[in-house]
Amino acid sequence: MLSFEKIVIGELETNCYLVWNEDTKECLIIDPADDGVGISEEINNKKLNVKAIFLTHGHFDHSLGALDLKLIYNADFGCSSEDAFLLDRQDETAKHFLKKEIQVPNFIKIDIDLDKIEEFKLGEEKIEIIKTPGHTPGSVCFKSTPNPSFDERRGEKKLLFSGDTLFAGCRGRTDFSYGSTKKIFESLKKLMKLNKDTLVLPGHGEETTIEREANRYL
Repeated sequence: MLSFEKIVIGELETNCYLVWNEDTKECLIIDPADDGVGISEEINNKKLNVKAIFLTHGHFDHSLGALDLKLIYNADFGCSSEDAFLLDRQDETAKHFLKKEIQVPNFIKIDIDLDKIEEFKLGEEKIEIIKTPGHTPGSVCFKSTPNPSFDERRGEKKLLFSGDTLFAGCRGRTDFSYGSTKKIFESLKKLMKLNKDTLVLPGHGEETTIEREANRYL
Protein backbone atom coordinates (compact mmCIF):
# COMPACT_ATOMS: atom_id res chain seq x y z
CA MET A 1 0.00 0.00 0.00
CA LEU A 2 1.27 3.49 -0.89
CA SER A 3 1.11 6.42 1.48
CA PHE A 4 2.01 10.04 0.81
CA GLU A 5 2.65 13.29 2.61
CA LYS A 6 2.57 16.83 1.22
CA ILE A 7 5.15 19.35 2.40
CA VAL A 8 4.66 22.97 1.27
CA ILE A 9 8.00 24.68 0.76
CA GLY A 10 9.45 28.04 -0.32
CA GLU A 11 8.26 31.48 -1.34
CA LEU A 12 6.24 30.06 -4.22
CA GLU A 13 4.63 27.49 -1.90
CA THR A 14 5.62 24.46 -3.91
CA ASN A 15 4.06 21.13 -2.96
CA CYS A 16 6.73 18.51 -2.37
CA TYR A 17 5.40 14.97 -1.96
CA LEU A 18 6.88 12.00 -0.17
CA VAL A 19 5.40 8.76 -1.54
CA TRP A 20 6.27 5.47 0.10
CA ASN A 21 5.43 1.79 0.24
CA GLU A 22 4.07 1.01 3.71
CA ASP A 23 5.55 -2.49 3.64
CA THR A 24 9.06 -1.80 2.37
CA LYS A 25 9.39 1.88 3.40
CA GLU A 26 10.88 2.60 -0.03
CA CYS A 27 10.26 6.27 -0.77
CA LEU A 28 10.03 8.49 -3.84
CA ILE A 29 10.49 12.24 -3.40
CA ILE A 30 8.53 14.32 -5.91
CA ASP A 31 9.47 17.97 -6.54
CA PRO A 32 11.80 18.76 -3.60
CA ALA A 33 11.47 22.55 -3.99
CA ASP A 34 14.28 24.43 -2.21
CA ASP A 35 14.77 22.73 1.15
CA GLY A 36 16.42 19.35 0.76
CA VAL A 37 17.75 19.37 4.33
CA GLY A 38 14.32 20.11 5.81
CA ILE A 39 12.75 17.36 3.71
CA SER A 40 15.43 14.92 4.87
CA GLU A 41 14.47 15.56 8.50
CA GLU A 42 10.90 14.46 7.78
CA ILE A 43 12.14 11.42 5.86
CA ASN A 44 14.41 10.40 8.73
CA ASN A 45 11.61 10.87 11.26
CA LYS A 46 9.48 8.45 9.26
CA LYS A 47 12.43 6.05 8.81
CA LEU A 48 11.94 5.92 5.05
CA ASN A 49 14.42 4.55 2.52
CA VAL A 50 14.78 7.03 -0.34
CA LYS A 51 14.93 5.25 -3.68
CA ALA A 52 14.76 8.25 -6.03
CA ILE A 53 14.04 11.95 -6.42
CA PHE A 54 11.79 12.80 -9.37
CA LEU A 55 10.70 16.11 -10.86
CA THR A 56 7.40 16.72 -12.61
CA HIS A 57 9.28 19.40 -14.58
CA GLY A 58 12.49 21.39 -14.45
CA HIS A 59 11.44 24.73 -12.97
CA PHE A 60 13.65 25.99 -10.14
CA ASP A 61 10.88 26.08 -7.54
CA HIS A 62 10.45 22.31 -7.93
CA SER A 63 14.09 21.31 -8.17
CA LEU A 64 16.47 23.30 -5.95
CA GLY A 65 16.43 20.76 -3.11
CA ALA A 66 17.24 17.81 -5.36
CA LEU A 67 21.04 18.00 -5.19
CA ASP A 68 21.14 18.04 -1.37
CA LEU A 69 18.81 15.04 -1.23
CA LYS A 70 20.80 13.15 -3.85
CA LEU A 71 23.97 13.68 -1.80
CA ILE A 72 22.32 12.83 1.53
CA TYR A 73 20.74 9.58 0.34
CA ASN A 74 22.87 8.64 -2.69
CA ALA A 75 19.57 8.33 -4.57
CA ASP A 76 18.91 8.52 -8.30
CA PHE A 77 17.65 11.80 -9.71
CA GLY A 78 14.95 11.60 -12.38
CA CYS A 79 13.74 14.29 -14.76
CA SER A 80 12.85 14.46 -18.43
CA SER A 81 15.89 15.26 -20.55
CA GLU A 82 13.60 17.66 -22.41
CA ASP A 83 13.78 19.91 -19.34
CA ALA A 84 17.55 19.68 -18.81
CA PHE A 85 17.95 23.22 -20.19
CA LEU A 86 15.76 24.52 -17.33
CA LEU A 87 17.96 22.85 -14.73
CA ASP A 88 20.95 24.53 -16.34
CA ARG A 89 19.45 28.03 -15.97
CA GLN A 90 17.95 27.84 -12.48
CA ASP A 91 19.82 30.93 -11.27
CA GLU A 92 18.42 33.04 -14.10
CA THR A 93 14.81 31.95 -13.62
CA ALA A 94 14.98 32.12 -9.82
CA LYS A 95 16.21 35.72 -9.99
CA HIS A 96 13.43 36.60 -12.45
CA PHE A 97 10.58 35.19 -10.38
CA LEU A 98 11.84 35.94 -6.87
CA LYS A 99 13.27 39.39 -7.76
CA LYS A 100 16.45 38.67 -5.83
CA GLU A 101 19.67 36.69 -5.97
CA ILE A 102 19.60 33.26 -4.34
CA GLN A 103 22.23 30.57 -3.93
CA VAL A 104 21.60 28.00 -6.63
CA PRO A 105 23.24 24.53 -6.51
CA ASN A 106 25.40 23.30 -9.32
CA PHE A 107 23.68 21.59 -12.24
CA ILE A 108 22.53 18.13 -11.22
CA LYS A 109 23.08 15.19 -13.54
CA ILE A 110 19.95 13.31 -14.62
CA ASP A 111 20.35 9.64 -13.65
CA ILE A 112 16.93 8.51 -14.88
CA ASP A 113 15.50 10.13 -18.02
CA LEU A 114 11.76 10.08 -17.38
CA ASP A 115 11.16 10.33 -21.12
CA LYS A 116 12.59 6.84 -21.49
CA ILE A 117 10.71 4.90 -18.82
CA GLU A 118 7.01 4.16 -18.38
CA GLU A 119 6.87 3.20 -14.71
CA PHE A 120 8.78 3.15 -11.45
CA LYS A 121 8.38 0.62 -8.64
CA LEU A 122 8.39 1.01 -4.89
CA GLY A 123 8.49 -2.60 -3.81
CA GLU A 124 5.64 -4.22 -5.71
CA GLU A 125 3.75 -0.94 -6.08
CA LYS A 126 3.90 0.70 -9.51
CA ILE A 127 3.93 4.40 -10.31
CA GLU A 128 3.17 5.19 -13.94
CA ILE A 129 4.97 8.07 -15.65
CA ILE A 130 2.61 10.00 -17.94
CA LYS A 131 4.21 12.39 -20.43
CA THR A 132 2.31 15.70 -20.30
CA PRO A 133 4.22 18.37 -22.25
CA GLY A 134 2.88 21.89 -22.48
CA HIS A 135 3.82 23.79 -19.34
CA THR A 136 7.38 22.74 -20.16
CA PRO A 137 8.60 20.41 -22.95
CA GLY A 138 9.40 17.65 -20.46
CA SER A 139 6.51 17.92 -18.01
CA VAL A 140 5.32 14.59 -16.63
CA CYS A 141 2.73 13.39 -14.14
CA PHE A 142 2.99 10.39 -11.83
CA LYS A 143 0.02 8.07 -11.39
CA SER A 144 -0.37 5.39 -8.76
CA THR A 145 -3.10 2.77 -8.89
CA PRO A 146 -4.05 0.58 -5.94
CA ASN A 147 -2.83 -2.97 -6.21
CA PRO A 148 -5.90 -5.02 -7.25
CA SER A 149 -4.94 -7.75 -4.80
CA PHE A 150 -5.68 -5.41 -1.88
CA ASP A 151 -8.97 -5.53 -0.04
CA GLU A 152 -11.02 -2.55 -1.30
CA ARG A 153 -12.09 -1.85 2.24
CA ARG A 154 -8.62 -0.49 2.94
CA GLY A 155 -9.73 2.59 1.01
CA GLU A 156 -6.55 3.10 -0.99
CA LYS A 157 -7.02 5.93 -3.49
CA LYS A 158 -5.84 6.37 -7.05
CA LEU A 159 -3.35 9.24 -7.03
CA LEU A 160 -2.13 11.65 -9.71
CA PHE A 161 0.83 13.91 -8.93
CA SER A 162 0.21 16.50 -11.62
CA GLY A 163 2.99 19.05 -11.11
CA ASP A 164 2.14 22.32 -12.85
CA THR A 165 0.09 20.70 -15.62
CA LEU A 166 -3.21 20.56 -13.73
CA PHE A 167 -4.38 22.51 -10.67
CA ALA A 168 -7.66 22.77 -8.82
CA GLY A 169 -9.76 24.88 -11.17
CA CYS A 170 -7.09 25.74 -13.73
CA ARG A 171 -4.23 24.50 -15.86
CA GLY A 172 -0.53 25.33 -15.99
CA ARG A 173 0.65 28.47 -17.74
CA THR A 174 2.09 28.18 -21.24
CA ASP A 175 3.22 31.75 -21.96
CA PHE A 176 6.92 30.90 -21.68
CA SER A 177 8.86 30.78 -24.95
CA TYR A 178 9.12 27.00 -24.56
CA GLY A 179 5.51 26.43 -23.47
CA SER A 180 2.73 25.15 -25.73
CA THR A 181 -0.98 25.74 -25.23
CA LYS A 182 -1.77 23.15 -27.89
CA LYS A 183 0.32 20.50 -26.17
CA ILE A 184 -0.98 21.19 -22.67
CA PHE A 185 -4.58 20.76 -23.84
CA GLU A 186 -3.61 17.47 -25.48
CA SER A 187 -2.00 16.45 -22.18
CA LEU A 188 -5.05 17.50 -20.18
CA LYS A 189 -7.36 15.48 -22.41
CA LYS A 190 -5.14 12.48 -21.75
CA LEU A 191 -5.43 13.02 -18.00
CA MET A 192 -9.21 13.42 -18.18
CA LYS A 193 -9.43 9.80 -19.36
CA LEU A 194 -8.27 8.61 -15.94
CA ASN A 195 -10.79 7.27 -13.43
CA LYS A 196 -13.05 10.06 -12.18
CA ASP A 197 -12.26 9.37 -8.53
CA THR A 198 -8.51 9.86 -9.05
CA LEU A 199 -7.15 12.29 -6.45
CA VAL A 200 -5.14 15.04 -8.17
CA LEU A 201 -2.18 16.36 -6.16
CA PRO A 202 -0.80 19.44 -7.94
CA GLY A 203 2.51 21.26 -7.70
CA HIS A 204 0.88 24.22 -5.95
CA GLY A 205 -2.38 24.71 -4.10
CA GLU A 206 -5.05 22.32 -2.98
CA GLU A 207 -5.97 18.86 -4.21
CA THR A 208 -8.83 18.16 -6.59
CA THR A 209 -10.18 15.16 -8.52
CA ILE A 210 -10.40 14.24 -12.18
CA GLU A 211 -14.18 14.35 -11.89
CA ARG A 212 -14.14 17.99 -10.73
CA GLU A 213 -11.82 19.07 -13.55
CA ALA A 214 -13.14 16.93 -16.42
CA ASN A 215 -15.73 19.36 -17.77
CA ARG A 216 -13.08 22.02 -18.38
CA TYR A 217 -10.99 19.96 -20.78
CA LEU A 218 -13.18 17.33 -22.46
